[in-house]
Amino acid sequence: MPTVPPEKNPYNRRDFQFDSYNYLLCTQQDSYPGIDVSSFQGLIDWQKVKASGIRFAMIRLGYRGYGQAGNMVEDDYARRNLEEARKAGLEIGAYFFSQATSINEVYEEIEFMLDILGDRALQYPIVLDWEIANPTEGRTKNVDRRLLTDMLRYFCDEMASRGYDAMIYFNWTQASKMLYLNELEDYPFWLALYQDRMTFPFRVEMWQYTSEGTVPGIEGEVDINVYIPDLTKVNYHG
Repeated sequence: MPTVPPEKNPYNRRDFQFDSYNYLLCTQQDSYPGIDVSSFQGLIDWQKVKASGIRFAMIRLGYRGYGQAGNMVEDDYARRNLEEARKAGLEIGAYFFSQATSINEVYEEIEFMLDILGDRALQYPIVLDWEIANPTEGRTKNVDRRLLTDMLRYFCDEMASRGYDAMIYFNWTQASKMLYLNELEDYPFWLALYQDRMTFPFRVEMWQYTSEGTVPGIEGEVDINVYIPDLTKVNYHG
């Protein structure tokens, strides 16, 4: 039985334009500019970030090392960023840089994330940012398409059962070679694609369109995203 591909991308190349703050937004519907941050951004002035027009922040809670031990480490700025971004009036999501190689390790990462979050509420999704950190020596080198799809599905189902909005993060290579996207479509997609035109064939609800963005209140470069909620479904802004 052939698999049914995910929902098609409804946007054309001209449907995204830069606003007066120089953030990319969708011209066809409500959309929101945001950033994703980690300790790499250092100390952030969240009031300046908010004043610049940024509406939301995806905050890294921690990461798993790519060595064989696979130790999990809390992001040095996770708790500060969660608190200060909230105080500045931004809406918040969270992610964990995963190097999981089994469902059991995904479960460990979930517990690790929830321990850091405590009773903090999230307005945006919670995400497992699974990437190949080291393709030749890293611990994830033997993770195949079937296993990765199952791990991400497990993460999202488990987080949803705990009351969180989950999301699937990937780049185009992962989407085409490492995931069965049609099995993950119950959850919104977050795409890393560094260009200013949306050419990905399937619908995504969050688009990380640059890793070299500049935002007031942040020294150096930062990932910038546009959130494009699917208005036919319940979304995070109700």
